[in-house]
Amino acid sequence: MTIEKVCVLGGTGFVGTQIVALLANRGYQIRVPSRNIERHRYLKVLPSIELLECDVKDSRALTAAITGCDAVINLIGILNQSGKASFRKVHTELPKQIAEICKEQGVSRLLHMSALHANKRGSSQYLQSKGRGEDQVHAIAGSCATSFRPSVIFGEGDSFLNRFAGLIRMAPGVLPLACAEARFAPVYVGDVAKAFVDALENPELAGKRVDLCGPRIYTLRELVEYTARLTGQSIRIWALPDWLARIEATFMEYLPGKPFTLDNFNSLQTDSVCSRATSLCPTSLEAIAPRYLGELDQEGLNQAYRRGARRAG
Repeated sequence: MTIEKVCVLGGTGFVGTQIVALLANRGYQIRVPSRNIERHRYLKVLPSIELLECDVKDSRALTAAITGCDAVINLIGILNQSGKASFRKVHTELPKQIAEICKEQGVSRLLHMSALHANKRGSSQYLQSKGRGEDQVHAIAGSCATSFRPSVIFGEGDSFLNRFAGLIRMAPGVLPLACAEARFAPVYVGDVAKAFVDALENPELAGKRVDLCGPRIYTLRELVEYTARLTGQSIRIWALPDWLARIEATFMEYLPGKPFTLDNFNSLQTDSVCSRATSLCPTSLEAIAPRYLGELDQEGLNQAYRRGARRAG
Protein backbone atom coordinates (compact mmCIF):
# COMPACT_ATOMS: atom_id res chain seq x y z
CA MET A 1 0.00 0.00 0.00
CA THR A 2 1.27 3.47 -0.86
CA ILE A 3 1.64 5.72 2.17
CA GLU A 4 0.32 9.21 1.56
CA LYS A 5 -1.04 10.52 4.87
CA VAL A 6 0.84 10.22 8.17
CA CYS A 7 -0.46 11.02 11.65
CA VAL A 8 2.35 12.19 13.96
CA LEU A 9 1.42 11.91 17.63
CA GLY A 10 3.80 14.14 19.56
CA GLY A 11 4.50 16.03 16.36
CA THR A 12 4.95 19.39 18.11
CA GLY A 13 7.81 18.22 20.34
CA PHE A 14 11.59 18.26 19.96
CA VAL A 15 11.82 15.15 17.76
CA GLY A 16 8.35 15.55 16.29
CA THR A 17 8.98 18.91 14.65
CA GLN A 18 12.03 17.44 12.91
CA ILE A 19 10.04 14.46 11.65
CA VAL A 20 7.14 16.63 10.49
CA ALA A 21 9.49 18.92 8.55
CA LEU A 22 11.16 15.96 6.84
CA LEU A 23 7.82 14.34 5.99
CA ALA A 24 6.64 17.61 4.44
CA ASN A 25 9.87 17.90 2.48
CA ARG A 26 9.30 14.43 1.04
CA GLY A 27 5.76 15.19 -0.06
CA TYR A 28 3.66 13.40 2.56
CA GLN A 29 0.35 14.73 3.87
CA ILE A 30 0.69 15.12 7.63
CA ARG A 31 -1.82 15.29 10.46
CA VAL A 32 -0.51 16.67 13.76
CA PRO A 33 -2.90 16.30 16.73
CA SER A 34 -2.37 18.78 19.57
CA ARG A 35 -4.21 19.87 22.71
CA ASN A 36 -3.41 23.50 21.89
CA ILE A 37 -3.28 24.17 18.17
CA GLU A 38 -2.97 27.93 18.68
CA ARG A 39 0.41 27.43 20.33
CA HIS A 40 1.65 25.63 17.23
CA ARG A 41 0.09 27.79 14.50
CA TYR A 42 3.52 28.12 12.87
CA LEU A 43 2.99 24.62 11.47
CA LYS A 44 0.07 25.89 9.38
CA VAL A 45 2.55 27.66 7.11
CA LEU A 46 3.02 24.36 5.29
CA PRO A 47 -0.08 23.41 3.25
CA SER A 48 0.66 19.69 3.65
CA ILE A 49 0.18 19.87 7.44
CA GLU A 50 -3.21 19.53 9.12
CA LEU A 51 -3.29 20.68 12.76
CA LEU A 52 -6.03 18.86 14.63
CA GLU A 53 -7.19 19.72 18.15
CA CYS A 54 -7.05 16.49 20.10
CA ASP A 55 -6.53 15.24 23.65
CA VAL A 56 -4.98 11.79 23.29
CA LYS A 57 -6.46 10.79 26.66
CA ASP A 58 -9.87 10.89 24.94
CA SER A 59 -10.20 7.59 23.07
CA ARG A 60 -12.78 8.95 20.62
CA ALA A 61 -10.61 11.94 19.78
CA LEU A 62 -7.58 9.68 19.36
CA THR A 63 -9.51 7.38 17.03
CA ALA A 64 -10.65 10.37 14.97
CA ALA A 65 -7.05 11.62 14.72
CA ILE A 66 -5.84 8.29 13.36
CA THR A 67 -8.81 7.57 11.07
CA GLY A 68 -7.98 8.14 7.41
CA CYS A 69 -4.21 7.94 7.84
CA ASP A 70 -2.02 5.35 6.14
CA ALA A 71 0.69 5.47 8.82
CA VAL A 72 1.01 6.58 12.43
CA ILE A 73 4.14 7.76 14.23
CA ASN A 74 3.91 7.76 18.04
CA LEU A 75 6.48 9.96 19.78
CA ILE A 76 4.59 10.64 23.01
CA GLY A 77 6.69 10.12 26.12
CA ILE A 78 7.76 11.60 29.44
CA LEU A 79 11.05 11.55 31.33
CA ASN A 80 9.47 11.97 34.76
CA GLN A 81 6.05 11.20 36.20
CA SER A 82 3.87 14.05 37.42
CA GLY A 83 0.23 14.26 38.40
CA LYS A 84 -1.89 12.05 36.18
CA ALA A 85 0.93 11.59 33.64
CA SER A 86 2.33 8.29 34.88
CA PHE A 87 4.81 6.04 33.07
CA ARG A 88 2.19 3.30 32.97
CA LYS A 89 -0.42 5.50 31.29
CA VAL A 90 1.90 7.29 28.84
CA HIS A 91 4.40 4.56 27.94
CA THR A 92 2.37 1.36 28.30
CA GLU A 93 -1.38 1.95 28.11
CA LEU A 94 -1.36 4.68 25.44
CA PRO A 95 0.85 2.77 22.94
CA LYS A 96 -1.39 -0.28 23.42
CA GLN A 97 -4.45 1.83 22.65
CA ILE A 98 -2.79 3.41 19.62
CA ALA A 99 -1.83 -0.02 18.27
CA GLU A 100 -5.38 -1.30 18.73
CA ILE A 101 -6.85 1.70 16.89
CA CYS A 102 -4.31 1.30 14.08
CA LYS A 103 -5.29 -2.35 13.70
CA GLU A 104 -9.00 -1.51 13.67
CA GLN A 105 -8.52 1.28 11.12
CA GLY A 106 -6.29 -0.74 8.80
CA VAL A 107 -3.25 1.50 9.24
CA SER A 108 -0.40 -0.04 7.25
CA ARG A 109 2.56 1.27 9.29
CA LEU A 110 2.97 2.12 12.98
CA LEU A 111 6.31 3.62 14.00
CA HIS A 112 6.86 3.76 17.75
CA MET A 113 9.36 5.75 19.80
CA SER A 114 10.76 3.54 22.54
CA ALA A 115 14.08 3.87 24.40
CA LEU A 116 17.43 2.11 24.29
CA HIS A 117 17.38 -0.92 26.64
CA ALA A 118 13.64 -0.62 27.21
CA ASN A 119 12.67 -3.84 28.93
CA LYS A 120 9.90 -4.92 31.29
CA ARG A 121 12.69 -6.02 33.65
CA GLY A 122 14.74 -2.84 33.16
CA SER A 123 16.66 -0.98 35.85
CA SER A 124 14.04 1.79 36.24
CA GLN A 125 10.30 2.34 36.04
CA TYR A 126 10.96 4.44 32.94
CA LEU A 127 12.71 1.61 31.08
CA GLN A 128 10.21 -0.97 32.33
CA SER A 129 7.21 1.06 31.15
CA LYS A 130 8.86 1.70 27.78
CA GLY A 131 9.58 -2.01 27.44
CA ARG A 132 6.01 -3.05 28.21
CA GLY A 133 4.63 -0.49 25.77
CA GLU A 134 7.00 -1.62 23.03
CA ASP A 135 6.00 -5.25 23.58
CA GLN A 136 2.30 -4.32 23.40
CA VAL A 137 2.79 -2.46 20.12
CA HIS A 138 4.49 -5.44 18.47
CA ALA A 139 2.06 -7.99 19.91
CA ILE A 140 -0.93 -6.08 18.51
CA ALA A 141 0.40 -4.50 15.31
CA GLY A 142 2.78 -7.31 14.33
CA SER A 143 4.61 -6.72 11.06
CA CYS A 144 3.00 -3.28 10.68
CA ALA A 145 5.06 -2.01 13.62
CA THR A 146 8.63 -0.77 13.88
CA SER A 147 10.05 0.47 17.17
CA PHE A 148 13.02 2.81 17.47
CA ARG A 149 15.18 2.67 20.59
CA PRO A 150 17.51 5.70 20.71
CA SER A 151 20.19 6.63 23.19
CA VAL A 152 19.94 10.23 24.44
CA ILE A 153 18.99 12.61 21.62
CA PHE A 154 20.78 15.92 21.10
CA GLY A 155 20.19 18.91 18.86
CA GLU A 156 19.13 22.53 19.00
CA GLY A 157 16.42 22.93 21.64
CA ASP A 158 17.22 19.61 23.35
CA SER A 159 16.63 18.97 27.05
CA PHE A 160 19.96 17.15 27.38
CA LEU A 161 23.03 19.33 26.73
CA ASN A 162 20.98 22.49 27.26
CA ARG A 163 20.05 21.28 30.73
CA PHE A 164 23.70 20.64 31.57
CA ALA A 165 24.50 24.19 30.46
CA GLY A 166 21.90 25.60 32.84
CA LEU A 167 22.98 23.41 35.76
CA ILE A 168 26.63 24.38 35.27
CA ARG A 169 25.68 28.05 35.32
CA MET A 170 23.90 27.64 38.67
CA ALA A 171 26.69 25.59 40.26
CA PRO A 172 29.07 27.53 42.58
CA GLY A 173 32.24 26.41 40.76
CA VAL A 174 31.71 22.76 41.70
CA LEU A 175 28.99 20.52 40.24
CA PRO A 176 27.99 17.44 42.28
CA LEU A 177 27.41 14.81 39.59
CA ALA A 178 25.62 11.51 40.10
CA CYS A 179 26.61 8.49 37.99
CA ALA A 180 29.55 10.39 36.48
CA GLU A 181 30.86 7.27 34.72
CA ALA A 182 27.52 6.29 33.16
CA ARG A 183 27.99 5.91 29.41
CA PHE A 184 25.98 7.33 26.51
CA ALA A 185 26.09 7.30 22.71
CA PRO A 186 24.25 10.56 21.94
CA VAL A 187 22.34 10.49 18.66
CA TYR A 188 21.52 13.56 16.57
CA VAL A 189 17.84 14.45 16.30
CA GLY A 190 18.18 14.83 12.52
CA ASP A 191 19.42 11.24 12.24
CA VAL A 192 16.53 10.01 14.39
CA ALA A 193 14.02 11.85 12.20
CA LYS A 194 15.56 10.37 9.05
CA ALA A 195 15.42 6.85 10.52
CA PHE A 196 11.69 7.22 11.18
CA VAL A 197 10.80 8.69 7.80
CA ASP A 198 12.98 6.23 5.85
CA ALA A 199 11.23 3.35 7.64
CA LEU A 200 7.82 4.27 6.24
CA GLU A 201 8.71 2.84 2.84
CA ASN A 202 11.22 0.19 3.96
CA PRO A 203 9.60 -3.28 4.19
CA GLU A 204 12.81 -4.73 5.65
CA LEU A 205 12.07 -2.93 8.94
CA ALA A 206 8.54 -4.33 9.28
CA GLY A 207 8.15 -5.88 12.72
CA LYS A 208 11.67 -4.86 13.75
CA ARG A 209 13.04 -3.08 16.83
CA VAL A 210 15.83 -0.70 15.85
CA ASP A 211 18.49 0.67 18.23
CA LEU A 212 19.84 4.14 17.41
CA CYS A 213 23.18 5.44 18.71
CA GLY A 214 25.65 8.11 17.71
CA PRO A 215 29.16 7.25 16.48
CA ARG A 216 30.97 7.84 19.79
CA ILE A 217 30.56 6.84 23.44
CA TYR A 218 31.00 9.38 26.27
CA THR A 219 30.76 9.24 30.03
CA LEU A 220 28.38 11.64 31.72
CA ARG A 221 31.41 13.45 33.16
CA GLU A 222 32.83 13.95 29.64
CA LEU A 223 29.53 15.32 28.36
CA VAL A 224 29.23 17.84 31.20
CA GLU A 225 32.84 18.96 30.78
CA TYR A 226 32.33 19.32 27.02
CA THR A 227 29.22 21.42 27.59
CA ALA A 228 31.14 23.66 30.00
CA ARG A 229 33.88 24.24 27.42
CA LEU A 230 31.40 25.11 24.67
CA THR A 231 29.54 27.59 26.86
CA GLY A 232 32.72 29.17 28.22
CA GLN A 233 32.05 28.16 31.81
CA SER A 234 34.55 26.92 34.38
CA ILE A 235 33.43 23.97 36.48
CA ARG A 236 34.92 21.23 38.61
CA ILE A 237 33.09 17.91 38.70
CA TRP A 238 32.52 16.21 42.04
CA ALA A 239 31.60 12.62 41.20
CA LEU A 240 29.15 11.53 43.88
CA PRO A 241 29.31 8.00 45.30
CA ASP A 242 26.10 6.08 44.64
CA TRP A 243 24.85 6.30 48.23
CA LEU A 244 25.10 10.09 48.14
CA ALA A 245 23.67 10.26 44.61
CA ARG A 246 20.57 8.45 45.85
CA ILE A 247 20.11 11.05 48.58
CA GLU A 248 20.60 13.86 46.04
CA ALA A 249 18.01 12.29 43.71
CA THR A 250 15.49 11.84 46.51
CA PHE A 251 15.78 15.55 47.32
CA MET A 252 15.96 16.94 43.77
CA GLU A 253 12.86 15.16 42.49
CA TYR A 254 10.81 17.52 44.66
CA LEU A 255 12.34 20.63 43.08
CA PRO A 256 10.53 22.47 40.24
CA GLY A 257 11.18 20.71 36.96
CA LYS A 258 12.54 17.63 38.75
CA PRO A 259 16.19 18.14 37.71
CA PHE A 260 17.10 14.62 38.89
CA THR A 261 15.00 11.81 40.34
CA LEU A 262 15.57 8.43 41.92
CA ASP A 263 14.15 6.81 38.79
CA ASN A 264 16.64 8.82 36.67
CA PHE A 265 19.37 7.44 38.92
CA ASN A 266 18.09 3.91 38.34
CA SER A 267 18.00 4.46 34.57
CA LEU A 268 21.65 5.53 34.67
CA GLN A 269 22.62 2.15 36.10
CA THR A 270 22.23 0.84 32.53
CA ASP A 271 24.70 2.29 30.01
CA SER A 272 22.87 3.90 27.08
CA VAL A 273 25.07 2.42 24.34
CA CYS A 274 24.40 0.11 21.39
CA SER A 275 25.84 -3.37 21.05
CA ARG A 276 25.80 -3.48 17.23
CA ALA A 277 27.69 -1.28 14.78
CA THR A 278 24.67 -1.42 12.44
CA SER A 279 22.76 0.69 14.98
CA LEU A 280 25.10 3.67 14.63
CA CYS A 281 23.95 6.98 13.16
CA PRO A 282 26.60 9.10 11.41
CA THR A 283 26.36 12.60 12.87
CA SER A 284 28.78 13.38 15.69
CA LEU A 285 28.15 15.52 18.73
CA GLU A 286 31.14 17.69 17.82
CA ALA A 287 29.63 18.51 14.41
CA ILE A 288 26.39 19.92 15.85
CA ALA A 289 26.64 20.97 19.51
CA PRO A 290 28.94 24.00 18.94
CA ARG A 291 26.27 25.48 16.64
CA TYR A 292 23.78 25.94 19.46
CA LEU A 293 25.70 25.66 22.73
CA GLY A 294 28.58 27.88 21.68
CA GLU A 295 26.22 30.81 21.08
CA LEU A 296 24.42 30.79 24.44
CA ASP A 297 24.78 33.97 26.48
CA GLN A 298 23.68 34.20 30.11
CA GLU A 299 20.01 34.70 29.28
CA GLY A 300 20.24 31.90 26.74
CA LEU A 301 21.54 29.57 29.45
CA ASN A 302 18.61 30.51 31.68
CA GLN A 303 16.11 29.86 28.88
CA ALA A 304 17.78 26.58 27.94
CA TYR A 305 17.50 25.30 31.48
CA ARG A 306 13.85 26.34 31.76
CA ARG A 307 13.02 24.58 28.46
CA GLY A 308 14.71 21.42 29.68
CA ALA A 309 12.89 21.57 33.01
CA ARG A 310 9.51 21.94 31.28
CA ARG A 311 10.16 18.97 28.99
CA ALA A 312 11.34 16.73 31.83
CA GLY A 313 8.66 17.82 34.29
